[in-house]
Amino acid sequence: MFDRLAGFLGLNAIPQIFFSAAGIAILFVCLAIPFNSEFAAFFGEVGTFTFQYFGWFYVLSVSGLLIFLVWLALSRYGHVRLGPDDEGPEYPTVTWFAMLFAAGIGTILMFWGVAEPLSHFANPPLEDVEAGTVDAAKNAMNIALYHFGLHTWTIFTLPALAIAYFTYRQGLPMRISSIFYPVMGNRIFGPLGWTIDVIALLGTLFGVAVSVGLGTLQLNSGLNAVLGVPIGQLSQLLIVVVITIVATISVALGLDRGIKRLSEINIVLALIVMLFVWVAGPTLFVTSGIVQNFGNYMQNLPWMSFWTEAYQGTSWQQSWTVFYWAWTISWAPYVGIFIARISKGRTIRQFVGGALGAPLLFTVVWFTVFGLAAMDLELNQGVDLTTQVEADVSVALFEFLSYFPASTLISVLSLVVIVVFLTTSADSAALVVDVLSRNDNQKSKTGQRVFWTLLLGLIAATLLLGGGLPALQNVITTMGFPFCVLLVFMAYSLLRSLHADHLGYTLADSAAGKVPHMDPMGSKPSDSKGAQ
Repeated sequence: MFDRLAGFLGLNAIPQIFFSAAGIAILFVCLAIPFNSEFAAFFGEVGTFTFQYFGWFYVLSVSGLLIFLVWLALSRYGHVRLGPDDEGPEYPTVTWFAMLFAAGIGTILMFWGVAEPLSHFANPPLEDVEAGTVDAAKNAMNIALYHFGLHTWTIFTLPALAIAYFTYRQGLPMRISSIFYPVMGNRIFGPLGWTIDVIALLGTLFGVAVSVGLGTLQLNSGLNAVLGVPIGQLSQLLIVVVITIVATISVALGLDRGIKRLSEINIVLALIVMLFVWVAGPTLFVTSGIVQNFGNYMQNLPWMSFWTEAYQGTSWQQSWTVFYWAWTISWAPYVGIFIARISKGRTIRQFVGGALGAPLLFTVVWFTVFGLAAMDLELNQGVDLTTQVEADVSVALFEFLSYFPASTLISVLSLVVIVVFLTTSADSAALVVDVLSRNDNQKSKTGQRVFWTLLLGLIAATLLLGGGLPALQNVITTMGFPFCVLLVFMAYSLLRSLHADHLGYTLADSAAGKVPHMDPMGSKPSDSKGAQ
């Protein structure tokens, strides 16, 4: 039935994946709009249940995967190239970083750069820290960097590395299911593989829709502050419509003409905003703070990585850490495939070092500039920003900028940056969802990419109607859990394939269980193909 329908519509897609994912997403929208209060209550209960019983799993798995990636880059597998051995990187390093940054966490940094440090400054999650003090400021920066530093990029880097390896090194389709070939074999081309790709596709749609929703809330606040646009659902729906239209135009232009140019332009605009705050704000305090914050982050990273509130019995992590990990995990298929597409030719060591190290350094600078400049207003200038942030986190950036010279101009520029970040995220996601839903030998059709872009915008609008920020948090905490489990199995599957490749075995041998077990000392077993 699916095959006949795909033929009738002229789709270049795997019908079982395309129609299953599209059907579930459309059904969600159809049920959520007329029953928005019931929808919000249901996902509130499911989100609380997920955090209560599996919050520890989110924390443990992400920290464990960070350790795995660092070990992998430093191991004997670090020299393996993601593509032919004689082929270098497809994109220059600066362009590569701009594209992965813009598609990865550009929107998140704009939303939380001021809001998160101030939130923890006003309400420290640690029992022995007094709100509004210097100690609260230090801890607020530590927690913000923990949320957006190495752990966030671990979630993006692992699937990106695995996809690039299995696509460019092993010749498999660029889909999430391909990663599991060493353990599933040819079953990735059947119902089991389709199920994995449907989960990844839906996670992408909902994860990016949450980002569009959060960005829309922030844009509404910014437009209200700059132009007096009223704050409300009508304004927010109109913003989603505009973003969706711009993203549709960009996705129709393709990767190099649309997304690449938007990414390069926007990274420059974001740097201008950051440098303005750095120079116009407490420059010496911020510059000195960058060095100290990096040191504090590295010093406190071990205990923060495994902190689960076990002795406090509170639910702070549900709204913060677990929400971030679930949100980022829901982005993992999209960002993973997108980064894989632009990373051909790099070695595993280069890839992991670049995808973890460069974003970390930028994140430290970004959060220090905005976070310390905001807390300087609180600690030294007598400005009460925290009350406004606690009332509405989406207004934090623009309230903060209102205390700077040329505030209207820099606020307008910030609005442009947010719009382009959101557009880049939406069109990149549509491009990736299209990849997930078709075979590599099927040509991408503009109409299909446009369909996914429009559906993403529709989901974002539905989530906003269904309860705003709390609904966004609860839905994503629930949606991210299945893929969190898949991430752990991804690491095992990638290592199993690298081991087989190192010994001269094929993927089919690995799937059939013919490869000797890994030697923890790193030596080749005597019965490997190289010794036979």
